Amino acid sequence: MVRSKATTVINEGGLGDDDFNRLTKVQPWMKEMRWRTMKRMDSSAAIMEGIAKEFTRWQAKVEERDIISEIHESILGHILSFLPTMEAVRTSVLSKGWIDVWTSITNLEFNDGVPFSGKKMQKEQYEYFVNKMLLHLGNLSTQSVSLCLTSYHYEPSMVGAWISSILEKGVQKLHIQYADKVHFPSHSLFSCNSLVQLSLQMTCSLSVPTFACLPNLQTLSISGIKLLSESPIYSKDLILSFPLLKLFEARGCEWSTKQNLCIQAPLLEKCSISVWTSLSNEPCKSSIKIFSPHLTDFSYEGDLEKEIILSNPSSVQTASVVIVIDEDRKENMEKLGSQSQKLLTQIREVERLKLLLYKVLVNAADIFTLLPAFGRLTYLQLNEVTGEALLNILHNSPRLETLVLQNGVFDFNKDALVSTSVPQCFLSSFKAFQFKEFNVHDHELLLAKFVMAIAAVLEKMTICTAFWLQYSDIDMERVKEQILSLPKCSSSLMIQFSQVNGS
Repeated sequence: MVRSKATTVINEGGLGDDDFNRLTKVQPWMKEMRWRTMKRMDSSAAIMEGIAKEFTRWQAKVEERDIISEIHESILGHILSFLPTMEAVRTSVLSKGWIDVWTSITNLEFNDGVPFSGKKMQKEQYEYFVNKMLLHLGNLSTQSVSLCLTSYHYEPSMVGAWISSILEKGVQKLHIQYADKVHFPSHSLFSCNSLVQLSLQMTCSLSVPTFACLPNLQTLSISGIKLLSESPIYSKDLILSFPLLKLFEARGCEWSTKQNLCIQAPLLEKCSISVWTSLSNEPCKSSIKIFSPHLTDFSYEGDLEKEIILSNPSSVQTASVVIVIDEDRKENMEKLGSQSQKLLTQIREVERLKLLLYKVLVNAADIFTLLPAFGRLTYLQLNEVTGEALLNILHNSPRLETLVLQNGVFDFNKDALVSTSVPQCFLSSFKAFQFKEFNVHDHELLLAKFVMAIAAVLEKMTICTAFWLQYSDIDMERVKEQILSLPKCSSSLMIQFSQVNGS
């Protein structure tokens, strides 16, 4: 009891030295406990003091040390490459050690539309900046250059000189965007064997040598380019050779209507071509030949004036064909059906096909007359199609799984359904049907009824109503009930209704 009381008194802090001395005569263990406690406190204080001194010394060293300056210049250059080029160059004013750091950047981006110090650069200032930068280009470790000129009009010769200077330094990636005409340095381009990626979005003429080759190019995207033969001797073919090319995109490009454009790319995987006949009235007798045994993705957009020839069309798995008719060139519509047949026959082994027609059925209704059989087709998207043509396609696609009608059907003859047999795909593979721009016309309801009644494995049918219906007097709830009450061949069929805004 005495020990407990003493402990309580000590803990309450009410015990002086004299009291403690008297108490230790009764309880000797108290003196020993106090001595040990004081010793531990002195030891802890010494440790904390040592830690504080060490931290102070370390902090002083850190404050004196310039960690960023110890980073290798090449690493700093890589970091600065993520900044706009103008901002990267501005770092040279930070200190003497930073004067030349920007010369290690690997990515140059020239864009006259990007603000500098909060405001747009004047044309003269921008020209001076680009000229100054290109003077140092030989001392830079630049791998990628982007030149976007969208704010001002420049002298064609000046822009050509800029491009030539960039190409002569052996860059790997080059992107140029310029709307005005330019004197393009063709010789510098076809001499730049270091190019891996090239994107040209500009209006210019490109003189192509008899046999043009970019040996390391893997990605090529061109738009608005006019290809001219450099050879004074007429050649039937304009040959472009790209041994390592994997992606090729050409949009709105032109070349002689009497020359064939030949793309030799043994590793090409994806090809996209958008080309229309020149505005001249000169008849077109040329073609586009693509020599690529491994092509898997092919896209075409145009009027089919130039014949498309694929060296190994059976390798194509995904295709998109967009045909646009020029109604002012009536004489060209006569051969549209045969040209379409030739192209679609080549890609008849595709698994996924997007076939979009604009103003075609009105002017060339026979385009679906001689369609090939698509033995491997599983996905099909159409925008202009008649009921008769749709039945023809369904019969020619025995493995079709998904059908998307972007604009429904133009008509659907009830008499044609009586004489037609059930498409093979409806019995074994047809699982998804998307009916967009549904206008509640009688022939559209007839098509929905036809599909629901005989598609044995159909799992989902999506009907997207036309935008104007939400402002009409048509009772859409009643229409939905009518469709839902139709006979269903598939017990697992789910019908979904939606509007164009996704609701």
